[in-house]
Amino acid sequence: MDKPVVEGPVVEEPVVEAPVVEAPAAETPAAEQLECAVRWAVPADEPGMRELLDDGERARYDRFLRAEDKARFVTGRFLARTTLAEVTGLDPRAIRFTTECRHCGGGHGKPRLPGAGVDFSLSHSGDRVVLVLAEGAEVGVDVERESDRDIERLARMVLSEPEREALAAMTDRRRGFHAYWSRKEALLKATGHGLAAPMTAIHVSAPDEPAEVLAWDGEAAVSPVRLADLAPGPGYAAAAAVLTDRPLKITEIPV
Repeated sequence: MDKPVVEGPVVEEPVVEAPVVEAPAAETPAAEQLECAVRWAVPADEPGMRELLDDGERARYDRFLRAEDKARFVTGRFLARTTLAEVTGLDPRAIRFTTECRHCGGGHGKPRLPGAGVDFSLSHSGDRVVLVLAEGAEVGVDVERESDRDIERLARMVLSEPEREALAAMTDRRRGFHAYWSRKEALLKATGHGLAAPMTAIHVSAPDEPAEVLAWDGEAAVSPVRLADLAPGPGYAAAAAVLTDRPLKITEIPV
């Protein structure tokens, strides 16, 4: 995702009205499927959105130098609060997040709503902000704007050997690389490891195949897990990861 420019250390619009798109789930009784809500938004920075920030979030907002970084941040927190308010019945102004890392106890973990029984994850890149939410399972999401990065160099840092071989055979290597990246980052956000765990230890399916983890070596590995590609629109790749063995029923409201 895009890296913000800030003055100090950085830790992390309402939903666009559009028809609901439901990703096809496996032939599984509805009661056994895990519902996963996906909400997309375009970055905005309105006074009413900033009013929902707590003191720590306001301080972080003020440290961003670029207007686009401010907009992505405030939109993500607004999207999280308004969506969680719908699910829990809480007043969005009363919602307060914790960011404790579940691995080391530091304050750099993903935002959580204590006691809610639901997990959510946020990501942003370019003019996309996305939230994924599920009940009773850890989730992660990542969106990547496709760019003309040094794909070959990054592939050596991100992809396993079989993935690099598959990427080399692809006509659109830029699209393929970002699909791989978004799947892996979503997975590491779901586990709470973030980019501290090596992506090369994870082997996921090829970009043109249904998203799934084929192999994972190392202490960060978890099982079971479900992956799903999302629909961010042209020029972007996005994926969600859910730590469950249940088939996913994804309801996605596109941008």
